[in-house]
Amino acid sequence: MTHPTDPSTRDARLIDRSLDRRRLIGGAAAGAALALLPRGASAQAAPPALPAAGSPFSDATVPDLARALGNRPFAGQPTNDVPDALKNLPREAYEAIRIRPEALIWGGEPHGFAVEPLVRGFYYTDRVALFLVEDGVVRPILYDRGRYVAGSEAGAAALPETEPGFSGLRIRARFGEQNQDFAVFQGACFYRLVGQGQEFGINGRALMLRPADPRGEEFPRWRALFVERPKTPDGPLVIHALIDSDSLAAALRLELRPGGPSTAAITATLVTRKAIDHLGLSGMQAPFLFGPHDRRGADDARAAVYAAGGLQIRNGGGEAIWRPVRNPETLQISGFLDNGPKGFGLTQRDRSPATFEDDVHHWERCPSLWVEPGEPAGEGLWGEGAVTLLEIPSDSEVNENVIAYWRPKANLPAGQEVRLTYRQNWGGEPPVGPLARVTSTRSGRGTANPRRLFLVDFTGDLLFTAAGTMVPLDTVLMAGPGRIVEGSTRRIAHPETRTVRVAFELDPGSERAVELRLALKTEGRQVTETWLYRWTP
Repeated sequence: MTHPTDPSTRDARLIDRSLDRRRLIGGAAAGAALALLPRGASAQAAPPALPAAGSPFSDATVPDLARALGNRPFAGQPTNDVPDALKNLPREAYEAIRIRPEALIWGGEPHGFAVEPLVRGFYYTDRVALFLVEDGVVRPILYDRGRYVAGSEAGAAALPETEPGFSGLRIRARFGEQNQDFAVFQGACFYRLVGQGQEFGINGRALMLRPADPRGEEFPRWRALFVERPKTPDGPLVIHALIDSDSLAAALRLELRPGGPSTAAITATLVTRKAIDHLGLSGMQAPFLFGPHDRRGADDARAAVYAAGGLQIRNGGGEAIWRPVRNPETLQISGFLDNGPKGFGLTQRDRSPATFEDDVHHWERCPSLWVEPGEPAGEGLWGEGAVTLLEIPSDSEVNENVIAYWRPKANLPAGQEVRLTYRQNWGGEPPVGPLARVTSTRSGRGTANPRRLFLVDFTGDLLFTAAGTMVPLDTVLMAGPGRIVEGSTRRIAHPETRTVRVAFELDPGSERAVELRLALKTEGRQVTETWLYRWTP
């Protein structure tokens, strides 16, 4: 789903913080332990209680909760007890409900972060327990109707006086001299960050289980979020997340830093209840409706609509790969086998408004998400496996139909605990080193049916001499199945932009899917990314 910029993100002077914090944050009087038990679940399966107000907190607290949770039977999903008035709100009315600027938790403090609890409503029905960690102790966040601005008549009528439960939280942060929305944790175990000057676009997923699997996908969910008050003015914001699902429980420690790009250093502890044979790590998803190489069914005045144009990979062998993504007619699943990946992510390379011609949603401002494993190459869950890409047919830009994740080859048996680390960069394009990168992919009708013409642009200094002439290049182009039309491949130099265009025609014959591979070499040395593409009718 897309998340348009909310006008309430404008800067505001924050006042009366101490009063608002007393209302929103539970003190010692709220010391009764809060149970994780979903309403209606069996008392026999009751999981351990969450920490009481005033309880001590450390980095071990949430992993210990995950162990206690994972070593008991799954208690089931919470019952859908969201008040009908909130649940039936239209998207716009729900998103207009915001906390008053003066009621933001920690608003105006030197570290620059501010926390906004998000009430349940619309289709965000999961109840998430929210806590602050201050001076080493836990403080539950409490609901106060007076702290919220409804933003619409429907929202005002729906917001109850009594506690409706929280669905997650939004974080504001200081980028230079300006404050802006920085992160949102809401829905299953989804979260999203932005870099400086960017707008929300891509969604991260803390864990994925059986995506696009014939057995059906299992969705782990946030159960509790603990937000540590930064200890220094320039320190990171640390969020501890407790996750629960039928097959496992998990604890995540996320160390967040805003910037250009923004970063998340993540430590995850997984405790399996059941054997897991299809795990997705550091998943991400974004909408791709149509673009220059794929305008299937696009009757739209805009030039393009997508939050990520391709999947970028740096594999364990050091090869840099660019795979443009598509909105296909049928579900497409691609696996890029690897051992010890150096990085992968969904990337938005197109930063010009002219690429999209969209006056409402600035797709060119959406962040890329790049993941770098933390363990030594080839070890643990970051050893053998595959970067996996799902491309799902979509007829709406609100559908995040392009999904990428790391799928370890190894299965996890029941009753196992696994720890892993990784780092995420949310912002601009990940570097490709000195190699020329793919800057454009276009496709259209060829000289005869069913042939297809492709135009692929590579841009980089390695393609030209200092005098501006193209270096001697060899085109390495393969198709399987199908064939490249003889005599159709040519290179066109554009020295003014340091770009070489490769044009060729594909004849797929009667095939329903063709894998294409393209790179440029000079003197036997590859000087470009490897362009990969799956053609389907």
